[in-house]
Amino acid sequence: MGEARDGAVIGEVTLPGVLRSVGCARGFVRDAVLARSRRDDPVLDDMVTVASETVANAIKHTASGLEGGEVRVVLRDVGGVYRLEVGDDGAAGARPHVKDEVGAETGRGMRIVAALASRWGFRADGHRTVVWAEFPAPAPAAGSRDGGGAPFGGRG
Repeated sequence: MGEARDGAVIGEVTLPGVLRSVGCARGFVRDAVLARSRRDDPVLDDMVTVASETVANAIKHTASGLEGGEVRVVLRDVGGVYRLEVGDDGAAGARPHVKDEVGAETGRGMRIVAALASRWGFRADGHRTVVWAEFPAPAPAAGSRDGGGAPFGGRG
């Protein structure tokens, strides 16, 4: 399930490991994609939903949700594919997976990720885990030659 880092960084942000960061991550992904694509592209909602699920999981299930924890969100353009990456502060070796129970009240986050992304996986980065999900790159915004723009990001 590992995957090497590659591709041009569209944007990145580091957020505190608190629940309000889930909304910040959604806004970050939406703004980063809209800076390069049309507003009506259906993949945008899928990317925002996956960002929400993966950031919420990082905060709930890893050290990112502890005092001083952080979550890092990176959006890359990998040759016509957008790769969303969410890095957490580690979960003592536990790794993300799709749960078998489909009717449970909780635990559906990675099932949602698997359903919406073209592919997904994770890689270890020291004690941290980076969950990635790939999507077809949205169509460029009208009037844009390449859909490009300067990378943006920072700390939330």
